[in-house]
Amino acid sequence: MSTSKNKNTQLVSTGRKKAYTHGVVNPVVQRASTIVFDSVAELKEAAKTRGDKTLFYGRRGTTTHFALQEAITELEGGEGCALYPCGAAAISQALLSFVKAGDHILMVDNVYEPTRDFCDKILAGLGVTTTYYPPTIGAGIEAYIQPNTKVLFLESPGSITMEIQDVPAMVKVANEHNIMTMLDNTYGNGLHYRPLEHGVDISIQAATKYIVGHSDVMMGVAVANKKYWPTLREQSYLLGQCTSADDAYLALRGLRTMAVRLNQHEKAAIEVAKWLEQHELVDHIRHPAFESCPGHEFFKRDFDGSNGLFSFVMKTGNQKAIDAFLDSLEHIKMGFSWGGFESLVTANLTMKGLRSNTGWDLGPVIRLHIGLEDIDDLINDLFEKYGIKSVVQYYPLYRYELFTNNGYNLKNSKCPNTEFFFDNMISFPFKSEMSNNEVEYLISSIKNVLDSYRNS
Repeated sequence: MSTSKNKNTQLVSTGRKKAYTHGVVNPVVQRASTIVFDSVAELKEAAKTRGDKTLFYGRRGTTTHFALQEAITELEGGEGCALYPCGAAAISQALLSFVKAGDHILMVDNVYEPTRDFCDKILAGLGVTTTYYPPTIGAGIEAYIQPNTKVLFLESPGSITMEIQDVPAMVKVANEHNIMTMLDNTYGNGLHYRPLEHGVDISIQAATKYIVGHSDVMMGVAVANKKYWPTLREQSYLLGQCTSADDAYLALRGLRTMAVRLNQHEKAAIEVAKWLEQHELVDHIRHPAFESCPGHEFFKRDFDGSNGLFSFVMKTGNQKAIDAFLDSLEHIKMGFSWGGFESLVTANLTMKGLRSNTGWDLGPVIRLHIGLEDIDDLINDLFEKYGIKSVVQYYPLYRYELFTNNGYNLKNSKCPNTEFFFDNMISFPFKSEMSNNEVEYLISSIKNVLDSYRNS
């Protein structure tokens, strides 16, 4: 366990005690199904503590798993951490660990789509009812509580539309009614937000995203407080939940660089969002750090930072236009998930189908995850979707590889006027065949880009 309270230091040092590393830098990869014992006494002793980082059976974990569990527990500030094969499994199994037929749960209306599907298609069949509540309800959640309400489930910020919830106010109400609380903390990642510090009972993450950080591992984690950890641990074990030692190792490796990656994700996303904010087709930005995002005041109060994920709402649009926009992108790829090193995009013409309480009367929603690419390349990528392509057209001759590769000694050439011309010139694709509307569109689009750079 790290002795530092600084989260950056914790990310580097936690989960690295000698029992896990055996004298090297990283915890070793210990793969096992069967654990063997030299005596009956040894087996019986292991059985007594099999739920507390003791080698007993492969599904209980090996030292590689114990190292990761210890690191995530320390990061989130909980009592213990359960590992799952993906984020959806962490959510579903956490719920199944605490509800039974006849129970009722409160679920935020902007929740991750697979979570909604689990409630509507699995829990409903088991006799567990779900009520979806507005994400900005705050202390008003009390009006939704029923006599059989067992769990209040939060997600802050919410999926796609990014509303931030007033978690402390809602937890206070839940505690007054003896209702346990769970929160999907994939966005907050444990570094920028720690739900247990705000009274939440169980914090859940898709470690697939920022913890792993390289889009090559599926994993979920759930960290519980002292009251609920024994139940979560044993119920998850009985439900057969486990992960591979190799995936645990990769998650630990990703954890070490998470702070550095998040810093770059955050910086780049804010810059891209500021550029988009100025565009005439954009209604507003759904980024927790922006005042236009619902619940922004709670983000400022409770979070230590943001990351690469945000959405923007268009003033108007149709499916054909959205499809053309998606097809035009080069660096920003279409794909589900987020949190990796690559930039991704998804689009929704409307959010009505993903909400049952709050509805949606605004325009199309584009969700971006800004990766680790060059920021200017990403902005140019977005710029080109409007039919305007930015390219480097004229180079000083002595910069061309054609000349240098053929033996022309131009390396030491100095042409200051040429250099100045190259570095400061912008050429526009005006031609006689262009209509007045095309000319006006070109001028307006270029003006938006220049204004965004001046404002930034």
